[in-house]
Amino acid sequence: MDAPEMKAVLFDRFGGPEVLYVGRVPRPGPAPGEVLVRVRAFSVNSGELLARSGRSRLLTGRKFPQRIGQDFTGEVAALGTGATGVAVGDQVWGIVGRVSGFRSAAEYVTVRPERLGRVPDGLDLVAAAALPVTGTTAVTALRDKAALRPGERLLVRGAAGGVGNAAVQLGQAYGAEVTALTRAANLDFVRTLGAHHAVDHRTVSPAELGLFDVVLDTVGTDLSTFRRLLRPGGRMVTVAVDLTRPAAWLGSIAASAVHGRGRVRFFSGNPRRALLDDLARQVGKGKMRPAVDTVFPLEETAAAHRALEAGGVRGKYLVRVD
Repeated sequence: MDAPEMKAVLFDRFGGPEVLYVGRVPRPGPAPGEVLVRVRAFSVNSGELLARSGRSRLLTGRKFPQRIGQDFTGEVAALGTGATGVAVGDQVWGIVGRVSGFRSAAEYVTVRPERLGRVPDGLDLVAAAALPVTGTTAVTALRDKAALRPGERLLVRGAAGGVGNAAVQLGQAYGAEVTALTRAANLDFVRTLGAHHAVDHRTVSPAELGLFDVVLDTVGTDLSTFRRLLRPGGRMVTVAVDLTRPAAWLGSIAASAVHGRGRVRFFSGNPRRALLDDLARQVGKGKMRPAVDTVFPLEETAAAHRALEAGGVRGKYLVRVD
């Protein structure tokens, strides 16, 4: 008897969104210690755009077909021998590990149980897919890397995007005075998220913004300019890489460790259950909610990639897996 198959988003060459297509691949079974999840939705993240275009081919390799998909929501479908912490039928969210690569854009995905958390009660499974990557990144950036404290001034650059919108909400929850930097069309949106000040980055120069205790950058460019906005003892965290000028980007981070005002910290998230559970608690307390721009069907994943590349997203683009 033929092995069962499933739908998955694939690409056979590097390129634009048009290279993506929905194909069929063998449906995985959970190995010992793994969990099989029936995927209900996933989000589109900038790292997947880089992988699809070939700009991160040193990490993803050149073997095709390749897959996409970093985070997901769904229900536990089966448990491998020895897998603990979840039960069949649980509604979960999670993120595939770095070593296993992108692969959640499919009908099923297998993961280690420590990569899973339970979706907060009452949260729609599709909308919940807006939070695993962005929410855990924001928690790590503000709580763990920047140690944001109540009463401090926080600047969020790229505030309407995935990580940015989560950071605005968390900053407000942590008791900071939040300034959201975004484009004019998104000013009202970031205010609804809890920003105390919403600023159009195209009409206000960085020098006019004042000084901040913490700067969270989700853009990756002009790091030295925004580092100058730090107060003594200030902290700057960036979660984006400027691949158009990698030498300048690395130089800004390296220079910040040697001289000048404030060190720039960069990290790439790799969350586990404890962090996903922390995120769920913030949602449960009403401190964070998923911000969804548009939900695309699986067959229109390429359109979701195209929309993210075009810019101007408010929250997250999600893909629903029926």
